[in-house]
Amino acid sequence: MTFDNLHLDLQENILTVTIDREAALNALNKVTMSSLHRLFGQYIPDHEEIRGVILTGAGQKAFVAGADIKEFVGLEAQQGKQMAATGHETFFLIENSRVPVIAAVNGFALGGGCELAMACHMRIAGEHARFGQPEVNLGLIPGYGGTQRLVQYIGKGKAMELLLTADMIPADEALRLGLVNHVVPAGQEVAKAREILTRIATKGPVAVRKVIEAVNAYFTEATDGFHFEVESFGYACGTRDFREGAQAFIEKRKPAFTGH
Repeated sequence: MTFDNLHLDLQENILTVTIDREAALNALNKVTMSSLHRLFGQYIPDHEEIRGVILTGAGQKAFVAGADIKEFVGLEAQQGKQMAATGHETFFLIENSRVPVIAAVNGFALGGGCELAMACHMRIAGEHARFGQPEVNLGLIPGYGGTQRLVQYIGKGKAMELLLTADMIPADEALRLGLVNHVVPAGQEVAKAREILTRIATKGPVAVRKVIEAVNAYFTEATDGFHFEVESFGYACGTRDFREGAQAFIEKRKPAFTGH
């Protein structure tokens, strides 16, 4: 399976995915979105050896500087609705990935790029990273989940301000607001993401998947997150990984998880 505009590098069960459109500041065009959809919808679910994913952008200027505006020209209402729906579907695949996905934000994360980073489970920002949703400058609103996820991360008041003013915020403010998990020196974004995923990879794969599902359940309409947690806890209790983890704890050794 090939993925246009994406470079894949699998090392020690961690997949680094680089969006490779450096000349266009890694803007998300239709081809790139299709590749991301197939990557998270088919490739990663079919490769059990993958225990974590790092998503980053080529070059030093941008993670993803937005959607490819050239493809927006001439859009009518129904076409715009379909584009947004497709973007939502793709980003939900990332948000609901069975393995943790970390955005290594190495520059501008604007518009669709900020939305892509927010769809990941965690965000590591380089010290020069910038975040923003500038769609109102074009007479648009965010269409890939930005109006919803930004509120989840930083609260209604500040999200409303950023969405309405189109202001960009630097990495240190994004950290203060809770939009990113860590700020690191420029060039160290992927290394920090790998460090975190390497630690997570030592944990029970079923438990990791269920944590992702349970946290996402909190934000899922018509889902009782507390009930989902009860069901997931019971599910985990019935796995071989739990029996191995408990036995390893008693025997004071590292567990040998199998993901079952």
